[in-house]
Amino acid sequence: MKSIGHVHLLPQQKPTSMKIILKPALIFSASIIAVSIMALTMPKDKKPQEDKSQTQKKQEVPEVSNQKIQAAILLDVSGSMDGLIEQAKAQLWNMVNTMGKAQCNGKTPQIEIALYEYGRPDDGEKNGYIKQISGFTTDLDQLSKQLFSLNTDGGDEYCGQVISTSLNQLTWDSAATNYKVIFIAGNEDFLQGHLHYKKACTAAKEKGVIVNTIYCGDRIEGIREHWNLNNECGNGSYTNIDQNASIEEIPTPYDSTILTLNEQLNDTYISYGYAGADAKVTQSKVDQLNYYVNKSVAVKRAEVKGKAKLYKNSNWDIVDASTDDEKFLDKVDMKTLPDSLRNKKPEELKKIVEQKKNERIAIQAEIGKTAAKRETYIATEKAKAATNNNTATLETEIEKIIKKQAELFNMVIE
Repeated sequence: MKSIGHVHLLPQQKPTSMKIILKPALIFSASIIAVSIMALTMPKDKKPQEDKSQTQKKQEVPEVSNQKIQAAILLDVSGSMDGLIEQAKAQLWNMVNTMGKAQCNGKTPQIEIALYEYGRPDDGEKNGYIKQISGFTTDLDQLSKQLFSLNTDGGDEYCGQVISTSLNQLTWDSAATNYKVIFIAGNEDFLQGHLHYKKACTAAKEKGVIVNTIYCGDRIEGIREHWNLNNECGNGSYTNIDQNASIEEIPTPYDSTILTLNEQLNDTYISYGYAGADAKVTQSKVDQLNYYVNKSVAVKRAEVKGKAKLYKNSNWDIVDASTDDEKFLDKVDMKTLPDSLRNKKPEELKKIVEQKKNERIAIQAEIGKTAAKRETYIATEKAKAATNNNTATLETEIEKIIKKQAELFNMVIE
């Protein structure tokens, strides 16, 4: 069993400035005292140590209505990373679910996720053997489908370059209130490639992006391979995982109920647009892909789908689209609707959409209640076990990191 390293975190943002008026005499006196104390107590051959208790304090984030969590996942797809890819397929829903629990001033931030692969020879040396699989998106079905399309191949892993590429290509929000984060996972030496990671680190700090490194293998070996960046690169964390560990699955009495509710939930979606029918097919296909990993992963996906703020498909579902725009039904192209709805009168269509909307609300509420019971059951079972499974995986480490770092942006995740 491998130990999990401590996660060191530093805030990205500068605290909100506050004007404090002091008399000149007081300022001068305080300065003299401070300098004197430092001269007496600080060793001559050492720099003053940073007060970590101060740097770890939560930032004063003003209330905003459009706060975001932007996360870029950079995955090593070289020959030895099959286990990492399998874990990534499964951990997506746990990561989204964890982010979805974030609350800031009583509001849930918008979640956007991007995906990159690196280390594949086919992606070309000119590009640093790097490929963007998805830019920032809220389309979780498509993102999951793309994860399942990943496979491994031998190659060189240019960590500094993939970080730099993601920083330059992605549309990072400039607001300091947003939690912007990169997770890069892999192995081999972090210094490979033509672009040194310190250049990428400088760009990360300028954009306010936290960079977390996850080494696939032994912790000490990861340090030897230069993955322990810590404060150097966006004030992130270093940790290690067992990429070949099996995904933990604790069967519960609630699993089948949630999966049945998930099927009912799918029936509330009505496609529109020329790509809508394909998107609805993808919805069911991704359900199946996750179920093939294991039942627990399928349930976690269903739990995310049960949260309207996390799982929204306004780009192809007429129910979500009409919720966002109350006049949407007046302008939708009827020719792109399912055959059974194309000849409906406007009032008939509105009635059907309203019915599906109400059904969805009820089903999602039931999924939420059942998921809460499932979570309690799993926690109880883990407590009963003589020894808990403490093996570090992509899922466990990303969850820990998100919970800790989100606090720096006044986001509470319970």
